[in-house]
Amino acid sequence: MSFRGKNKDLLQVLDAQLPPSLSQSNVAAEKKILEGTAYAVLHRFPEADSALSEAEKLCALNGDSLKGYLLKAHGQLQIEKGNYASGSDFFLRTLAVARQRQDRFLESLALLDLGQAALLREHFDEAIVWSNSARDAAEAIEARLVIETALGNLGWCHYKTGDPDRALELFDDAEKRAKQLGSLRDEVLWLTTTGYIYLDEQEFTIAEDYYRRALRLAQEIDSKEDILDAEISLAFAAAQAGHLEQADQYAQQAILKARADGNRVDELYPLLARGIVSARSGSAAQAEELFVEVSSDPKVDASLKWETQHELANLYLTEKKFDKTESTYRAALTTFEEARAAIQHEGLKLPFLGNANSLYDDYVQFLISQGKTEEALRVADYSRAQTLAEGLGLLKSKGSFAPPAFDPKQIARRMNGTVLFYWLGPKQSYLWAITPRDVRLFPLPPAADIDSLVQRFRKAVPSARDLAESGDPVGPNLYSTLLAPAKELLPANGRVIIIPDESLNTVSFEALVVAEPKPHYWIEDATILNASSLRMLASAPQKPEPNREKLLLIGDATVPTHEYGELPNAKVEMDTVAKHFTAADEQVFAQGQANPQAYMASHPERFAYIHFVAHGTASRLSPLDSAVVLSKAAAQDDSFKLYAREIMQRPLRADLVTISACHGAGSRTYSGEGLVGLSWAFLRAGAHNVIGALWEVSDASTPQLMDKMYAEIARGKSPDEALRAAKLSLLHSEGVFRKPFYWAPFQLYTGS
Repeated sequence: MSFRGKNKDLLQVLDAQLPPSLSQSNVAAEKKILEGTAYAVLHRFPEADSALSEAEKLCALNGDSLKGYLLKAHGQLQIEKGNYASGSDFFLRTLAVARQRQDRFLESLALLDLGQAALLREHFDEAIVWSNSARDAAEAIEARLVIETALGNLGWCHYKTGDPDRALELFDDAEKRAKQLGSLRDEVLWLTTTGYIYLDEQEFTIAEDYYRRALRLAQEIDSKEDILDAEISLAFAAAQAGHLEQADQYAQQAILKARADGNRVDELYPLLARGIVSARSGSAAQAEELFVEVSSDPKVDASLKWETQHELANLYLTEKKFDKTESTYRAALTTFEEARAAIQHEGLKLPFLGNANSLYDDYVQFLISQGKTEEALRVADYSRAQTLAEGLGLLKSKGSFAPPAFDPKQIARRMNGTVLFYWLGPKQSYLWAITPRDVRLFPLPPAADIDSLVQRFRKAVPSARDLAESGDPVGPNLYSTLLAPAKELLPANGRVIIIPDESLNTVSFEALVVAEPKPHYWIEDATILNASSLRMLASAPQKPEPNREKLLLIGDATVPTHEYGELPNAKVEMDTVAKHFTAADEQVFAQGQANPQAYMASHPERFAYIHFVAHGTASRLSPLDSAVVLSKAAAQDDSFKLYAREIMQRPLRADLVTISACHGAGSRTYSGEGLVGLSWAFLRAGAHNVIGALWEVSDASTPQLMDKMYAEIARGKSPDEALRAAKLSLLHSEGVFRKPFYWAPFQLYTGS
């Protein structure tokens, strides 16, 4: 009953009197521990304190066999009171006792509690470590409730760090397990957290349905904390849906409950909801008072603080108090960047910026409305490639919002081209076109309209049709939307650097169709490459470093699984690439030698060119698990994948890394970071340029393309010019390879 959250029923059972012979025994002590825990969850704190005090005395009479469980109960009480640091201290003591006594079940519970406490303190790195440890410990002893709760806690970590897809998967798994186990309180919890994701996606009806289901179950078990959470959630959902009277009712009920418990932390959330209701209903003074109260409270957590500051900035904007608007937006962004700086785990930093999408967008839109277009560009660029820049030492994570000053025109001169910087917003998107002489801003349609065009284009390009001849409007339409506004600033047959945003990361711009003077692909008008940010371009090397050992060539692996089909032309491509280098200037690993260990041991930092001919995998849910598929190093070795997270750990100085594999560019786009996968990992390791594919590549056409590219590099062309020449050679051929399916997937990403 205790584990399933049935605390009212539990207290009725425990109300039975023990026989006198057991009144001073360990049984009596355990009874009081269970009572204290139930009272704590029900927020009957005086009774919880009394029960645990009696348990202390009984434990002292009977030795300390229940010491660990008593410490755990004290920790739970502190958590329910909102004293998260104190609760963590109790759980650490519980863990020490459990390990000393080799109580594996108590150990798994203590690890679980530590993960939950870290979550409540927004220490997400710690929470993931504790929760994974709890799951591992629980799986060893088949403690199913602990496994279920650990999965849900991990889902919460991913949700709070901006990865809703992974969070939704984990919440769904945890909720199903809770239902099977009859753990009503946990079922309530995962229903509520799932609702948060739908609320963020503005699916208000779906979110409210989850919250109402959670509220009914919470009332059934009389869990005060869960009833409060559900009411707060319903208040936010109703406010966002415009049901202001209903939202205010839920918020006031939640405030009264939190105040009755003396829990200031829980009171802050419904106060924010009331502030939103006041702002939406025109009561600006009351809204401002509530927002200031919440954001300045010493107990406010980071995410609630920046959300409240964001609401306050928007309120000032509606009142046309522009100085206050700007200072409050910057305060909110400082709060956010401080929270981001506290995260050490790179895999968590990647999605975290997604939490501030709307905040950054609102500030950029505000600056543009004030005529501060170049300042808006600096803010927009500051939100890009932060994890990549920090990993390469180009940006210090100081936990403050301080976009550096830079000269966009100087960057365009340095790159000898035109830079197109895109910003997709829900209400209005923008394109900054930057040349050595000018910076121009062009308004674009909202993100949803652009996304719709991108989806149609993405379906059409890999279909092996010739879009320039088919008459399909999707290619010209996307060109008209994304490039035509800045057409007069695009150099004739010159270099264009694309800094994409959101769905544009998945677009092969070269395959956009220019309608005049006759339909043709944009690659015929420009040399196109991709970059992550203006800051990254500013640090790009002017010239490649002196060549060391030139080529590291790995591929034609003997893949030990039927999951990956044969690449019949892999050897042909290997031979084609190798012929452009002398034997003294290349190191080749093929067949069984082409394994992850060979790459790691080869000192890849020595090479100017690194080329893989292999299968590639792109993990959407965990992009750093994207991998190059190679051979096993030994028969007993299970590792035949070179993972993105491993690639990042080996510093590179290569002028060009080529991943001649499917989905080498990745399949998961993160706000601010772009596509994260193999290409991103090689850039993060220090490669200056990386070629990766956006979709499945043809094993038949790729050797021909790579042959031409390396021939052009041997003639002194830069990687971007050489790749364009190779693509044009296919485009202008007479065979099937002229279609964009064969040449358009390969993209060049320039790094530092």
